[in-house]
Amino acid sequence: MEIERPSPEVMLARASVEGVASGRGRLKIFFGMAPGVGKTYALLEAAHAQQRAGIDVVLGWIETHGRPETERLCRGFEALKPRIVDYRGLELSEFDLEAALRRKPQLILLDELAHSNAAGSRHARRWQDARELLAAGIDVYTTLNVQHVESLNDVVASITGVVVRETVPDVIVDEAHEVELVDITPDELLQRLKDGKVYVPAQAERATQSFFKKGNLLALRELALRRTTERVDAQNLEWRRAHGVPDVWGTRERILVCVGPGPSAANVVRAAYRLATRLRAPWMAVVVETPGFDRLEAESREGTGANLALAQSLGAETIVVHGENASEEILAVARERSATKIVVGKPDRKKRFKQRNIVANLLRGPADIDVLVTAGTQDAGEAPRFGRVLGRGRLRDYLISALCIGIASGVCAVLNSLFSVADKAMVYLLAVLLVASRMSLGPSLLAATLSVAALNFMFVPPRFTFSVSDESYWLTFTVMLLVGILVSTITSRIKAREATSRERERVTARLHVMGSQFSVETSVAKIASAAVHHTRELLGVDAVVLLADRSGRLTPCGGGDVDLARTDAELAVARWVFQNGRLAGYGTDTLPGSNALFIPLVGTTGHLGTFGIALGLRKEPPTPSQWRIVETFVVQTALALERALLAKKAEEERLAADRERTRSGLLSAVSHDVRTPLASITGAASTLAAQPGLSPTTRLELVHVIQEESEHLTRLINGILDVTRIESGDLQLKLEPYPLEEIVDSATQRLSKELEHHPVSRTQPEEVILVHADPVLLEQVAINVLENAAKYSPPSSPIEIHLDVDAEVAWIEIADRGPGLPEGQEQRIFERFFRANGMDGVRGTGMGLAICEAILRAHGGRIDARNREGGGSVFRIVVPRAGSASANMPREVQA
Repeated sequence: MEIERPSPEVMLARASVEGVASGRGRLKIFFGMAPGVGKTYALLEAAHAQQRAGIDVVLGWIETHGRPETERLCRGFEALKPRIVDYRGLELSEFDLEAALRRKPQLILLDELAHSNAAGSRHARRWQDARELLAAGIDVYTTLNVQHVESLNDVVASITGVVVRETVPDVIVDEAHEVELVDITPDELLQRLKDGKVYVPAQAERATQSFFKKGNLLALRELALRRTTERVDAQNLEWRRAHGVPDVWGTRERILVCVGPGPSAANVVRAAYRLATRLRAPWMAVVVETPGFDRLEAESREGTGANLALAQSLGAETIVVHGENASEEILAVARERSATKIVVGKPDRKKRFKQRNIVANLLRGPADIDVLVTAGTQDAGEAPRFGRVLGRGRLRDYLISALCIGIASGVCAVLNSLFSVADKAMVYLLAVLLVASRMSLGPSLLAATLSVAALNFMFVPPRFTFSVSDESYWLTFTVMLLVGILVSTITSRIKAREATSRERERVTARLHVMGSQFSVETSVAKIASAAVHHTRELLGVDAVVLLADRSGRLTPCGGGDVDLARTDAELAVARWVFQNGRLAGYGTDTLPGSNALFIPLVGTTGHLGTFGIALGLRKEPPTPSQWRIVETFVVQTALALERALLAKKAEEERLAADRERTRSGLLSAVSHDVRTPLASITGAASTLAAQPGLSPTTRLELVHVIQEESEHLTRLINGILDVTRIESGDLQLKLEPYPLEEIVDSATQRLSKELEHHPVSRTQPEEVILVHADPVLLEQVAINVLENAAKYSPPSSPIEIHLDVDAEVAWIEIADRGPGLPEGQEQRIFERFFRANGMDGVRGTGMGLAICEAILRAHGGRIDARNREGGGSVFRIVVPRAGSASANMPREVQA
């Protein structure tokens, strides 16, 4: 076996993985097809072996199911006590994760990885507990049945008719350090059921009639074997890559088919599919884009793409690679993907020298890879048609090439007496190098040929003829021509490689830019616009993103060429794609009359819409590599759009829940705080109406009750209306420069009755303080805060008002000597309907400060509160000054 040094990229990736895994524990899964195959038994036996080797083993959780042999194996281990969880009056025993982390053994035994933890546990599933243990550096032994693997959930349901709710993500199985298959035959398992070694007799009888049917067990066993095989196969491939083993190990058949243009290539693809089906082997289809690929006519390039699409529709993994040597690239892909068989079409004996050379190189490849040459139906139009090599350059380039050789001839003629024939040949080769460095292969080959002809005609005796007097000149001409051709070819390859590198860099940069945009954008329209822009830059044609609304109607999003989706015919194609989840339109067999190709946008939750590209307006069909990039664009666009749509939906649900909470709070306020003043008003009015003989003093007191309760009810209704306006976004600010002193004066005057039992002092600068505010709303803020100060402060306690200003903002500080703010709740008092403890005896709705905070936020200001030394609280109202940088910058109003 040949061992090669791994590439630096492989070694770097390996070092990164080992660095991440160095501090983690190792996970070993004992895997089986069904309960009762002996997973727990095998786990305990392996744990005993580890304990005998000196490993610190702790039994975290084991389900014995009452089996005596399992219970015996549990002896000899330190066992953690279960955690008791109270669930709806029942006491449930659960694995104690905290105790395991404190104990931190080298190895812990944790049965039933797919188990759902009781409500109130740190994690919802036991596999999450296992992950935390692994992150703490603790090795874990666990068990898992195949029906609990997430990716096989639907397959198991279709086989057994039982939908398993407890599943484990596939990534957990893939990340496991070791997966050990515990396997017995279905007949042995059924016998164990009959013997009562799995379930009690009554339960075992029911199990054999449903889940444990022999046919079900056969299918589940196959699934378990296949899943384990995939795991081992991935480990094998990873080891080979890490250790630089280029040889292909035929542990599993893999088919690689070479795809080209023409109907014969389609037959080769079908033959590879039939072979893969017979061998039940995965298969891949590869296209190699060499520099000559660009010289293929549009029809041939379109045929290559169609054949690659055919392979993909038949279930192949499609691969597009770039390179100069097709056979080397094919063999490199075969080694990388561990292909055991390469399927290639039979070359045309008369016309296809290059294809025969590719097949011959493949046959000379590694002995551990079989090369199968299959015959296809040949026809006259099958061979890929190339544009003429000379036709690749423009006529102007050929003229310049001839002119360069003419200039070289002129230089040699002027210096004829000083230059030997060898010197003149160097001058001509210099001209060939200049042409090759600037122009394509055709003009370069023309320059090489003309240079030999010119040297012979003008400077080799007999001059001005193509005859040669000395036979040794033929060697000079031959070497000169070969050098010219070699230089032209090498230069052309270097430029082609450079162009390929630039294209790859351009595509990589575009993918990076698009990925970066998608990662930060949350707007559906901006994501769609970015996808359309990048597709237009790549293919040179316009595109459109059509998203489905809740009724399934497709509408354009994010700009693009809306004409693509304006006609009924184009919309019909887009709707068909959205409903069926398959490509349709230009270049396909479904509705090919459309000018656009429509691709379904598929997310993890279903179809989101379609992506339309106007390929019918493109002069040349996209290359397979461009197709792969478009597919990547579409997939990334779908995922980004889904993320944005989910975020939008979550925000809508949050706002809906918030509105519902507001409505509930309003209803609560209405039911209590509105009924109380209405009852007082009704009682006082009824007394006045029923007893006309009341004394004037009593009548006056009842009138005062009606007046006070009416004013309270008015304030309450105004608060409810303010909250409603804020919630609906109808609160509009009328900003203007306004003196802050006048706002405070007006607020204190309106609250003169509430403040009459509190001495009010006020300090302020001598200058007039102009603020940029809505005076009516800012006055409402001051009234709410002053009213709270008077309401919650004891009678005769002072209220202090202080006004001040700096370069950007002005503020009002209102200080009282009330009970102060509860510790830790200084900010919660600005939440809607929040009322601090101990305030139940004071009438209020809990909306006033929330309204103040929303109004000030709309002004670009703020309100905060703190406790005051010596008792009481201080509220600070901050607003922008008129003419400051923060003025004229109102924010969104939302309570």
